[in-house]
Amino acid sequence: MDLTATTTQLAGTLADLVRLLPAKMYDPVLAGVLITADRDGVLVRGTDRERGVRLRCAATVHEDGQVLVPAKPLAETLRALDAPQVRLVVEGSRLAVRVPGARFALPLLEADLHPGVAEPPARVGEVDGPEFAGLLSVVASVASRDDALPMLTGVRLRGGPNRPLSMVATDRYRLAIATLPWTGESEVDAMVPAALLVEAAKQAASAERVALHVDGDRAGLVWGDSAIVTSLLASTLPDEGKLLPTTVDAAVTVDADALAGAVRRVGLFSEGPQIVQLDLGDGEIRVHGGGQQVGEAEELVKAEITGGRPNPAYQLRYLTDALKAFAGKQVTLSIQPGRRGTMFTTDSGQLQYLVVPIRTQG
Repeated sequence: MDLTATTTQLAGTLADLVRLLPAKMYDPVLAGVLITADRDGVLVRGTDRERGVRLRCAATVHEDGQVLVPAKPLAETLRALDAPQVRLVVEGSRLAVRVPGARFALPLLEADLHPGVAEPPARVGEVDGPEFAGLLSVVASVASRDDALPMLTGVRLRGGPNRPLSMVATDRYRLAIATLPWTGESEVDAMVPAALLVEAAKQAASAERVALHVDGDRAGLVWGDSAIVTSLLASTLPDEGKLLPTTVDAAVTVDADALAGAVRRVGLFSEGPQIVQLDLGDGEIRVHGGGQQVGEAEELVKAEITGGRPNPAYQLRYLTDALKAFAGKQVTLSIQPGRRGTMFTTDSGQLQYLVVPIRTQG
């Protein structure tokens, strides 16, 4: 095998592959990357048996071939190079990484022992790559990171030939739902690990259209000759429709950036559980918070308010994240009675973000 590639492109491709696979794999074969050089450039593949990754990178191939080398050392070597181009060439039992004035050599592993990367499951539809990645990043941000509750660590994907694709995630304190049009070819209802799905969507966002592949055990994204596939989570989320607002105490329409700025500044005076309270008035929201040790702060934000005048309180981080999802837009807060969740949304309704208020002392 002998090829020349743009250093930044090849380094980025290897970094993406390493990031998509577990950081620690004790089997040296699975910790390796399969590199295939052919007339279409270079294809890198990796797997931990639960997930599989293949990514294509442009390259000038001088001699076709395939090798297996340690993935992380190769990625780190490429990232450290400052030469514009790099050459990978097999020299005996080593893969040499060559740039002008320097040579680095990695040992070749037994490629025949590698299990290979399985083909993606059946295709179920196609989405707009950048739109999918953008909405998914918001939805997946509310998924739990607690592995003790695996069903909350995923994003539920549902759709069909005559229905838009929906994405849902929750950590019990927040819930995010996004819908987007897609070319649905089959019914799909799958629970996909959130962290991997987000990273996969970031890689696929460079493509105008991305195919979604799902069966009873696996899900994957495919674009061009690249694909990322993972096993599904065994359990799923309850019907999110039961959590949507039915009785609304008050509806507030406000500039998301203006409210986010006030929350951020008042939040500087929060202590302990980091709580910020919103008091609804006539045409304005009073954002306030504070504590005995840090003092107190309040700020008024203009808003359109209908209904009652409740004063819900929220954990600072959750409220900040919700408003960030609607940056640059007018957002409507549908505030339910008591401690039922507040729904954040816009006129389009494409994204719905529910935050559970917190009880304040006194």
